[in-house]
Amino acid sequence: MILISCKGVAAVLLGRKSRLGKRVHEIRIGEKLHLTETIEDKDLLLYLGLTNDNNPLYIQHDYASDTPFEKPIVPTIMLNGIITSAISKHMPGPGSHIREQNITFLKPVYHYETIDFLLKVERVDRAENLVDVSVRGFNNEKQPIIEGLIKVYPPY
Repeated sequence: MILISCKGVAAVLLGRKSRLGKRVHEIRIGEKLHLTETIEDKDLLLYLGLTNDNNPLYIQHDYASDTPFEKPIVPTIMLNGIITSAISKHMPGPGSHIREQNITFLKPVYHYETIDFLLKVERVDRAENLVDVSVRGFNNEKQPIIEGLIKVYPPY
């Protein structure tokens, strides 16, 4: 039995069946998921440490101030991680798998910005067991910063 603790909650990974997300026949076009995330320095440092990514644009204020961004930005892969986590946890949920994703990052995200994400089911293909989920993200000023489409296999 392997235990992983995430934010103080232990989950059993082996030896017990986990709850699965919605199956394709339970998913309806128009279903939505709204979530809000704030990107903090501790999250950035954890990401940079795990990936050994030392891009100065992500953490060095002196370098970033000489770029068009003017200050450090959040790596887009971190934002992608928030989106894929929402797919895995909520829409359709545990047991699902992303087949394809097309995400455009319209504006940079800065440290300590709060991002509002909206995921919406756009298409359900029961024969292929495939769901299209659109994603949109907005920054503190309600400006669009992310848009895309994710093709997901719900749990079987």
